[in-house]
Amino acid sequence: MGDREARILDARVVGAIGDISADDWDACAGAANPFLCHAFLSALEGSRSVSSRAGWAPRHVVVEDGPRVVAVGPMYAKSHSQGEYVFDHGWADAFERAGGDYYPKLQVAVPFTPVPGPRLLVRDSDVGLRRALLDAMVRIARESGVSSLHITFAEEADRAAMAGAGLLLREGYQFHWDNAGYATFDDFLGALKSPKRKAIRRERRAVAEAGVRLAVLTGADIKPAHWDAFFAFYMDTGGRKWGRPYLTRPFFEAIGATMADRIALVMAFRDEVPVAGALNLIGADVLYGRNWGCLEDHRFLHFEACYYQAIEFAIAHKLKRVEAGAQGEHKLARGYLPRPTWSGHWIAHAGLRHAVEDFVRREAAHVDREIRLLTEHHSPYRKAGDTA
Repeated sequence: MGDREARILDARVVGAIGDISADDWDACAGAANPFLCHAFLSALEGSRSVSSRAGWAPRHVVVEDGPRVVAVGPMYAKSHSQGEYVFDHGWADAFERAGGDYYPKLQVAVPFTPVPGPRLLVRDSDVGLRRALLDAMVRIARESGVSSLHITFAEEADRAAMAGAGLLLREGYQFHWDNAGYATFDDFLGALKSPKRKAIRRERRAVAEAGVRLAVLTGADIKPAHWDAFFAFYMDTGGRKWGRPYLTRPFFEAIGATMADRIALVMAFRDEVPVAGALNLIGADVLYGRNWGCLEDHRFLHFEACYYQAIEFAIAHKLKRVEAGAQGEHKLARGYLPRPTWSGHWIAHAGLRHAVEDFVRREAAHVDREIRLLTEHHSPYRKAGDTA
């Protein structure tokens, strides 16, 4: 931190993203990951998708060096463990059976968004500022009397900071598609083993033969009618999958108004009537799969809209990677390989901390083994020397 080490950095908590200027927040968040930008987080709060009533009370951390904002963190007070995708329900149940109060807890995350990325947002990638922000978060957690602080889907630089600060590290994995410099979708297919290649072609053909046409819309091509249709897809599928979808209609309207150029909206039409859709956000070199929904059930349409259209878009726009969200080993056969994800956990109660520490250590061995087995024995890609 240089001269900053001799200075006192002030940390404060704000109850709304609107209490921080977009310029200050985005100067710390950077431009690579669209989910961390002020506009996306503002859309969540402004649409009431995120609120105290929803169990996500904003408690964003701001670190200042004099009058200058030098670090920020998207933090929330949680009254439940929904919408996080790093599941700690077992920890909560065990602690409460022992007479403790697990909630409220503090969560550093992008709500409802299992996308890896920075969580300790600092200007100029300053390592010292990252640690100062993390120390402030832990101090706030301790002084607030909450049971725990959780930093989920953190990037590698945050992982190092969390380990240095003594947080418990938890490993998981997701399935990502890596662009090996493909010029066309057929080039990608050529890298696959023959049975996988044939299966993908068969799946795409089945969608076309069902009379379903797909289009990827960005920017001004996304109209209010498209958001109306997509919200209907989201509500139908989300209601069946989760019971209560998290995002409100104004959320989609807000990101459409402020982030349209960072959106790739896949729409599926049958007889020119929209029947399904998949929402992606465009990063600096990554396409992020976000939400999917449908009103008609067509075989393989989910794979086409969410995975194959995303791969085609990434190839066409020379993006390095597609991140398709949480869970789903079915992604493996479609070219997406397992990649580790990380979270950090500070736990106030010594007994609970000890139990969780033992759990995450044993869980990590299992996760590492799963990643290795999936990569080495179930990869859809041809190995050197394999015939086409």
